[in-house]
Amino acid sequence: MARNPDIPDAFDVVTVVVLRRPADAPEMSEADLDALQARHLAYRAELGRRGILVANGPFDGQSDPSYRGMSIFACDPVEAARLSDGDPSVIAGRLAYDVMEWWVRAGSLAFPLADRPVGDRRSMPDD
Repeated sequence: MARNPDIPDAFDVVTVVVLRRPADAPEMSEADLDALQARHLAYRAELGRRGILVANGPFDGQSDPSYRGMSIFACDPVEAARLSDGDPSVIAGRLAYDVMEWWVRAGSLAFPLADRPVGDRRSMPDD
């Protein structure tokens, strides 16, 4: 069978974590929310300093307001989930997350601030 020219020969596969606000997130005072947000941001900044979190930021204008932000990790999905479990906002129940691999055309993403390779180069599996 001939190869479809619209499908790339190779993909860069990165680990993505999407943060979302669960429907049952606990209510907190403004002061407690501010303190929790500071701990959340500090935790994620530390992951960035360690080179594990290579892109990170909040969403705005999203069609579903429960989606709060997205991160790209320089590790496999299992490790990204373990690290996400340690986020103070996840521990407090104010955030939940989904972890996935994102396949993009090889060479279409760059992480100039990363000090290590991000993701794996893969080919589409044969059917």
